[in-house]
Order: sequence, then structure tokens, then C-alpha cells
Amino acid sequence: MTSEGATGLQVALVAADRTVWSGEASMVIARTTEGDMGVLQGHAPMLALLTDAAIEINAPEGVVHAAVDGGFISVADDRVSILTEHALLAEEIKVDEARAELEAAQGLPTGDEREMRIRRAEARIRAAEKSS
Repeated sequence: MTSEGATGLQVALVAADRTVWSGEASMVIARTTEGDMGVLQGHAPMLALLTDAAIEINAPEGVVHAAVDGGFISVADDRVSILTEHALLAEEIKVDEARAELEAAQGLPTGDEREMRIRRAEARIRAAEKSS
């Protein structure tokens, strides 16, 4: 049991080069290769692959939006670890650059590289728009 006033989850969003965000949260919403998932206090232990997508962390100070470039989410004992090669908080995203990247990616020939770049640009745009 958590103490009175605690939100239930300890969350860490970690990129290869830094801890992007960490703290308490009541819920985490992330997109895995199996689909969208929500994590609340008492969630069963799990490990899943993340896709390039926007994530939401419901913290006491408000909702934290971020974009991740794939990675993993681990849940155990009310601790949530989001591990990714690269992540940006919504306020760090330059929407004009993300839109330009999306446009450039859409002009590429069909293939895995094109799809990956489109997904990443769209994730950044979604995360930035959700926080505004």
C-alpha cells in the first residue's frame, strides 16, 4: 500500500544519454507493438516493446507528454521504467522541424526507412500538440 497522498507509481523515462523524466504518477499510457496500454497502481509485472509513439504520464503536477523512438516498458512493484534510445518531452519538440521531417519522409521511396521516419515525426507532432 502507498502512503496517503501518494499517486501509486514511480516512473522513470530514460533515454540512452539522459534521464528525461522521473517521479510519481497515477497512470502511464504507452503504445507497444501489441497496441496501446495503460498502467495503473497494482499492474501485473510485464515487459513490452514500445513503438515510435507519444506517451503520457499523469503526474501530480499535470500530464507529461513525450515522444519516444521505440524501446521497452517494464512494470513491476508499482515501478514503471520506459527505456528508449531517444526521447523528447513535448516542450523540447520543435514542431516546425517535426513537420518538415514528416514532409521530407513522405517524399522518400516506400520502405522501412520512410515508415520509421514518418512514425517518429508523427509521434513528435502528437506529443507536442497534446501538451498545448
